[in-house]
Amino acid sequence: MNPPPEGPPAVLASGQVLLCEPEGTPLRDERDALDLIGEARHRGAGWVAIPAGRLHDDFYRLRTLVAGEIVQKFATYRIGLAIVGDVSRHTAASSALQAWVYESNRGAHVWFVEDLDELGRRLEERSPGR
Repeated sequence: MNPPPEGPPAVLASGQVLLCEPEGTPLRDERDALDLIGEARHRGAGWVAIPAGRLHDDFYRLRTLVAGEIVQKFATYRIGLAIVGDVSRHTAASSALQAWVYESNRGAHVWFVEDLDELGRRLEERSPGR
């Protein structure tokens, strides 16, 4: 896995978001999740944004349990997870994944968003005082 960029995490809306680089080795297991969680905590970020293309295809095959393992790590450490980009290729192939994406987007801890602008809007909407 390539390390996240140097310096403080990017700030989107009212929250700090660690942006994962779009290029690099696909993220595929709990160790990769823990590396990102550790980096996010070190930098004071409450969210990690991972480009959809950086996740190994096993993440999108729910029967592999990779998605569940990764998402559980983020939930355990109370760091939000945003999957950024088009996942329609994967949801078209799996009604279970399509349902999970839909339900995740209704929640507060795992979101599938089209781009960073959408993530910023969603974070702004949930910020205190709104």
